[in-house]
Amino acid sequence: MRFDLITLFPELFGPHLTSGVTRRAFESRQVDVRLWQLRDFAEDNYRRVDDRPYGGGPGMVMLAEPLERALAAVKSDRAEAAPAIIHFSPTGRRIDQALVAELAAGPGGILLCGRYEGIDQRFLDRHMSLELSLGDFVLSGGELPALALLDAIARLQPGVLNDAASHEQDSFSDGLLDCPHYSRPELLRTADGQELPVPPVLLSGHHLQIARWRRERSLALTQARRPELIEAARRAGRLGREDEKFLATLTKPPSGL
Repeated sequence: MRFDLITLFPELFGPHLTSGVTRRAFESRQVDVRLWQLRDFAEDNYRRVDDRPYGGGPGMVMLAEPLERALAAVKSDRAEAAPAIIHFSPTGRRIDQALVAELAAGPGGILLCGRYEGIDQRFLDRHMSLELSLGDFVLSGGELPALALLDAIARLQPGVLNDAASHEQDSFSDGLLDCPHYSRPELLRTADGQELPVPPVLLSGHHLQIARWRRERSLALTQARRPELIEAARRAGRLGREDEKFLATLTKPPSGL
């Protein structure tokens, strides 16, 4: 798959594309990332890509004309019909694992990284296929959401993670939060005198019991922190009888009341 990024700050992407476990996806071109500096498509001596908004107000607005030229160049270079054009904005759909999995199985697209107060709406109305957001907060530009999306897509590519099953156990892979994880030492002695053991079931070697413990910890954590995900999993038929029995124990009133 191929992603073309139209951005004012292509240098922000270099370190991420060449470090960490997901670099395998970028180096192998499983996820082919190409960076386009928007100022290269400005036509004045100052390489200007923004101007004051009509109607007044603070900030600057990214101009439609440089974006039109940049997009035309990207489309010509891709030589394919109608690639998806993704714009990052607080008004967009929140990125989730289901969307990441869908994009990870597709051909890629064009990522538009806005800056300043926003992009001339006429350009967005003409070209935008999908508007995405990391959450209900405002960032300085679309580069950080684009990096987050690329990272999430890259780790789903075959052979990128050391263990092919790793992403299958991640939070949200089955609609729930992930369970806690533990490693050495078996007994952690802290500086303030505490002794913190690994849960015994994880040392038992009993794979069915371990799987059930992890499932129950996942359910408990999700119920405590993101109860709406429990309801969504229930509606989708992803909770079994044992899951429901366990969840019922979490909501029972204290005895004697």
